[in-house]
Amino acid sequence: MKKVKITVMRKACYPDLMDRYEKPMEHACDMCEGQTFVADGWEKPIGLCDSAWQSMSPFVMTLAHGGSHIYGDWMKNPHSAMISCNDGFRPVSFYLETIEADFE
Repeated sequence: MKKVKITVMRKACYPDLMDRYEKPMEHACDMCEGQTFVADGWEKPIGLCDSAWQSMSPFVMTLAHGGSHIYGDWMKNPHSAMISCNDGFRPVSFYLETIEADFE
């Protein structure tokens, strides 16, 4: 298996939707643009949001097991994927890329 680097690329925020539908929350998302994590297979990296991990873990596992061209040719790097978490109020985009070094 290969390690997969996870980079926080962008955070969006929809205050109009939050005002209309969401109960006020503190620390709903603590991800920061440029923040990186490394996944060892199926294990969620420490500090990565649980909800984000649920959205991306199938893609991480595919890449960790040598998969490529997820959803055809939509990525310039065939061993990568751009995935967003499932938070409809403040979605975060994550870039997943295989780290070439194998691990045990």
